[in-house]
Amino acid sequence: MDLFEEITRLINQLDVSVRQLGKSGSDLAEAERKYKVCLRQEALKLRAEKNMPVTLINQIIYGVPEVANLRFDRDVKEAVYQANQESINSTKLKLRILENQYQREWGQARGTN
Repeated sequence: MDLFEEITRLINQLDVSVRQLGKSGSDLAEAERKYKVCLRQEALKLRAEKNMPVTLINQIIYGVPEVANLRFDRDVKEAVYQANQESINSTKLKLRILENQYQREWGQARGTN
């Protein structure tokens, strides 16, 4: 595969990665919303139903299964989002390196004519 084809392939890969980042960003935002709503609801339940002091709610609420599951889901989606960002950064770096190499090769070819 020549340099131009490799650059084209990486540009296409970058387009796909950016679309994936948008989807994973939306998934992360939705998971964050669900987690925060559940966290609030469970805190209110603990306060009302168990007459629990506010100072203890923060220590107990993260162990409530539904809250813990939603927090885990949010954390997983955040990891996917960050991995997508790193993939984009890596692809950009590869593109820059190949573009520089392409410029050097074509610059030398023009100088020899």
